[in-house]
Amino acid sequence: MTDAAALPGQPRGVVVSGSATDRARCVLAPNPSAMTLDGTNTWIVAEPGSPLAVVIDPGPLDEGHLRAVADAAEQAGQRVALTLLTHGHADHAEGAARFAELTGTAVRALDPALRLGDEGLGAGDVITTGGLEMHVVPTPGHTADSLSFHLPADAAVLTGDTVLGRGTTMVAHPDGRLGEYLDSLRRLRSLTVDDGVTTVLPGHGPVLDDAQGAVEFYLAHRAHRLAQVETAVENGHRTASEVVAAVYADVDRSLWPAAELSVRAQLEYLGEHGLI
Repeated sequence: MTDAAALPGQPRGVVVSGSATDRARCVLAPNPSAMTLDGTNTWIVAEPGSPLAVVIDPGPLDEGHLRAVADAAEQAGQRVALTLLTHGHADHAEGAARFAELTGTAVRALDPALRLGDEGLGAGDVITTGGLEMHVVPTPGHTADSLSFHLPADAAVLTGDTVLGRGTTMVAHPDGRLGEYLDSLRRLRSLTVDDGVTTVLPGHGPVLDDAQGAVEFYLAHRAHRLAQVETAVENGHRTASEVVAAVYADVDRSLWPAAELSVRAQLEYLGEHGLI
């Protein structure tokens, strides 16, 4: 879930279709919506001068988009050698099997059901295709299988839906869990503080050049929403739908079903911690 406009105080970025860093360039999928912002950002990542590229999140099952991604790599003198998934939502992963057919690649993901090939992805894995160095960072919470990818040479992190370029993401209860999501945001913050990450390459929306500010904003926003949910419950709003109406009154109603998933995750979190 995301709000279509940046929230007050949120770091702003620049929508990119093309090169974003020395190693990462974006091909924007033609699936814009209130949930996907400008569309899904499909990332092509390659070491400069390498003939091999890695594609992250081929996106929806849209033949034109999938071919455009393969063509973009070819035009740069590269062959797609590997496909990775940040998580299994259809706007990121539905086209993966077809893209694998087009490019002859394996698909690696945390969820075994999404893989094509023997190898999965997990904490501590390092992608080295074509001389690339890209570290797998588990970031569950939006979904249980959410991953991010740390690109040290570009001081960047590809965050899928864990951090977006605009607005905020939903915690997709029951698969997504708020406690895990908060831990994942703290893990990303440590990348900005301890590992020098400055740039967020998100799954939707513009690139953010203040990674630490973006993660701090997300943590503050989550704390604010959680306090609002707690207050709503104290005021007698007991069901998730009642809490949504009270807390998300300023959000487009088309996003309320997604907001309800986040609220369910927040209610579960508050209950687990004895706060309601």
